[in-house]
Amino acid sequence: MHNSLRTHEFMKPPNPRAPLERLIDFVQTNKPLFVLTGAGCSTESGIPDYRDANGAWKHAQPVQYQDFMQRHTTRQRYWARSMLGYPRVANARPNLAHKALAEMERIGLVSTLVTQNVDGLHQKAGQRNVIELHGSLAMTRCMGCGHRFSRKLIQDRLVEVNTAFNQQCPETAPDGDARLEHVDISEFNVPHCNRCNGILKPDVVFFGESVPKRRVMAAFSSLQRSGGMVVVGSSLVIYSGYRFCRFAKTNNIPIAAVNLGYTRADDQFTLKLELNCVEALSELVNTVKHIS
Repeated sequence: MHNSLRTHEFMKPPNPRAPLERLIDFVQTNKPLFVLTGAGCSTESGIPDYRDANGAWKHAQPVQYQDFMQRHTTRQRYWARSMLGYPRVANARPNLAHKALAEMERIGLVSTLVTQNVDGLHQKAGQRNVIELHGSLAMTRCMGCGHRFSRKLIQDRLVEVNTAFNQQCPETAPDGDARLEHVDISEFNVPHCNRCNGILKPDVVFFGESVPKRRVMAAFSSLQRSGGMVVVGSSLVIYSGYRFCRFAKTNNIPIAAVNLGYTRADDQFTLKLELNCVEALSELVNTVKHIS
């Protein structure tokens, strides 16, 4: 009897709620939280992410800053793809992960949210204290005079001067991009600043471009004042996000992560949950509100 009882206990299936309970305990113990989000937070809003579970690229690498500034053909390719892909971002709606994080801010669990995304979905969900590390696709900036234009205005101009261009988007890529490997874009008309005729660039940080120092310092300051850090939906392969984990580790700030697959900071986490962030955060918020 004694041995069979021990065998039964050994074979008992693991509690599926156990990881979530650890996250709930982490959140309540280490508030207020500094939250860092990545592309995985927006995939259920219909915006693709960059990398697979092993951290490898799913798509062609994004345009590089120097190429964009120096080559007209690169700007043609970027704006042609953007014209087709941007509506997906513009029309996207926050999913339950965005809403859960906004609710966590409202009830005092989250003090600052830093996002590597450029889709504006955290603000649409009601998040107030947001630092957009890589900028926002909602705006476009002239690299000559510095004037900023609404991206919607530029979209209207793109469509108007490229009426012959096929506007059917075959496949959406991350950050308002589209895949156009086999489409002739040699006749595509690139928009220019109507004030100085300068180069227009989306007001986001391209690969090979530095994140504005003031933005980074504001994020570090918020992290230093937090009780803990939570990473949501990011592989942290890019240094601009990874550096906050390094800072937290150095300063003994505990880090939890909700991410499916590999991250660059796996060896630095206090807690890691390989769970869907929409499901995990939604249940976390519902449980915490019920407790309180």
